[in-house]
Amino acid sequence: MPRATQELTKTFAYNDLSSLERVFAENPDEIACVIMEPVGIVEPAPGFLEGVKAMCAKHGALLVFDEVVTGFRMHLGGAQALYGVIPDLGCFGKAMGNGYPIAAVVGRRDVMKVMDDIFFSFTFGGDVLGLAASIATIREMQQKPVIEHLWAQGERLRDGYNALAKHYGLAEVTKCIGLAPRTVCTFADSPKADGLLVRSIVQQELIKRGVLFLVGHNVCFAHSDTDVEHTLRAHRSALEVLAKALDSKDPRAFLEGEAVQAVFRRA
Repeated sequence: MPRATQELTKTFAYNDLSSLERVFAENPDEIACVIMEPVGIVEPAPGFLEGVKAMCAKHGALLVFDEVVTGFRMHLGGAQALYGVIPDLGCFGKAMGNGYPIAAVVGRRDVMKVMDDIFFSFTFGGDVLGLAASIATIREMQQKPVIEHLWAQGERLRDGYNALAKHYGLAEVTKCIGLAPRTVCTFADSPKADGLLVRSIVQQELIKRGVLFLVGHNVCFAHSDTDVEHTLRAHRSALEVLAKALDSKDPRAFLEGEAVQAVFRRA
């Protein structure tokens, strides 16, 4: 007889407190922690993060924020500092060392103290280069307007892209969304081409113009006004080609190779 399996994780919908309350109600005294990104492409609705924290406290679960992407990008103190909601635990990635291999788990003193009695091992445990890089990175971010720069340049890219999409009549096909320091361009199906073909044409035209583009803009302090202007010029040309392709009888003819394929699919 096959052994019965038990789900170790449950999911809930972002910005939907009732869906989280339902998980707690259906699994009384079974939820150890709620792990989530505090913000992704969609901003938290007013009171959402506060509500999640209160619900975790009510049911005796820890709140854990995954700040690998948001930490040192949205705010020096992460999204938890930006929104003023401090979790029980948080994890940060190599952005803290400007790309050096380092990560950190931080949190409440009483929760972190439990680690004193737990054996754990990690590949870079004896590496001090990452620690030095982190100290230097944090000092640089404290002394210079790094975060302000990310917001300003990201906003220019996001708003500039959307203005170009509107100019070429593509606002329903592609748009740039998300908080300015971390934006994503979406590509929807059109009557003449599916979203993957639309994206492929844009990516093809951007790489021709020296812009390597997946689907987003992850700006950094080194990105100058000139870099942003160059990127927007490349977007202008790419979207112009896309508009011509969608106005043609055969948009696929504008693609010189194979269209990109979806990597992750829902079962």
